[in-house]
Amino acid sequence: MKNIYQIRREVLFSKLPESSLVIICGYQQKIRSKNITYHFRQDNDFLYLTGFDEPDAVAILAADKSMESGFNYTLLCRPKDPGQEVSFGARAGVEGAISNFDADDAFDIAKLQEVVLSKLADHQHIYISDELNRFSAQVVGWLNHQRATTPFDTIKHFRTLTPLAKFLHPMRVIKSDEEIMLIKAAVAASVDAHKAVMQACKPGINEALLSATFDFTLSKHSCTDVAYPNIVASGNNACCLHYEENRCTAKDGQMLLVDAGGELNHYASDITRSYPVNGKFTEAQKHIYQLVLHALDSAIAKVKPGTHWNVLYETCMEVMAKGLFELGFLSGSIEEIMESQSYKRFTVHKTGHWLGMDVHDVGPYHDSDGNWRTLEPGMVFTIEPGIYIPSDATDLPQEYRGMGIRIEDDILVTEEGCENLSADVPRTIEEIQTLMMS
Repeated sequence: MKNIYQIRREVLFSKLPESSLVIICGYQQKIRSKNITYHFRQDNDFLYLTGFDEPDAVAILAADKSMESGFNYTLLCRPKDPGQEVSFGARAGVEGAISNFDADDAFDIAKLQEVVLSKLADHQHIYISDELNRFSAQVVGWLNHQRATTPFDTIKHFRTLTPLAKFLHPMRVIKSDEEIMLIKAAVAASVDAHKAVMQACKPGINEALLSATFDFTLSKHSCTDVAYPNIVASGNNACCLHYEENRCTAKDGQMLLVDAGGELNHYASDITRSYPVNGKFTEAQKHIYQLVLHALDSAIAKVKPGTHWNVLYETCMEVMAKGLFELGFLSGSIEEIMESQSYKRFTVHKTGHWLGMDVHDVGPYHDSDGNWRTLEPGMVFTIEPGIYIPSDATDLPQEYRGMGIRIEDDILVTEEGCENLSADVPRTIEEIQTLMMS
């Protein structure tokens, strides 16, 4: 029985023309200091197609009509090294690449150029996935090698080079049942972690301790990493969209924005909640919070197969613009506000993105004609409207300043409509105050 990686490779290769060769580059280990490395995380495209989670590896898929799959799968990786493995962990080695990872052939990564040149001989269409441009300088030389090293009267090969992402990234937009299961597990872990942070939050607590509370709770669910650095932003810090310092003291009367998601087996979650540090909303905080929540729920209500992607953003903007107008934060008629987009002063970002192996997952938001893509079952994405009123907005009432409110849920498109995977993290004012006061 074929495993998921074999199936993905075959689906990918079926989309390519005859005489194709695919080069997929994994990541290398990164040095933190001297011989201390950062925790290794594999390139997602590489892992998606191979399941191989060691540094310094390259996979090659080369059209071969003698193979049942239609191509030969070669994996180049680090060889076995008992000395290095004692210090830094076991390696699959060349033998393990074949026996454990289903490669047809395997070689020492040191032979990469030799293997690539030999594979190129009979292939005209070359596709490469090299996110960090490890081999950008060499690849043109590889393609030109045959013309530069053969006699003048030999038939010359003029090969095309295309980014593999053109074919691979659209595949990753629609999640399989196995992928959805992993995303749901990562979300479930993050739901508990967000609840724990809500219950731990109080005036005088440091953002760093709340961030650590999130990580500690994730670890109870077998999550060994977060999908992105935790954002735990009190007061005006929340007006910085990717605030990561997490070292200020949360104060009485402030709002706290927590944007954090666990990762499980390379699949991400991404949830944001905003609430008062002391557990009790002021009237001003209620106004903005309820407006953002209404925008989120209005957009979620539009999610179903066939809806165009841009409808979700436009729905959020319409709701928030109207609410900001009613609060007196925007001037002019609603029509003038929407046409001028003056609401962008307070709504400074888009309101969602694909979710999967990358927290901002890959894949197009438009079809081949440049039109907004329509939603399909199996898509997973976030919806995350926000309103940000920095402390220097001196033209607005004092009670609204220094506040950033974003609410973000993870949404799965189903055959009938959608499922809010993160709905169990308290969302309404009443739910939040009840949990925080419990």
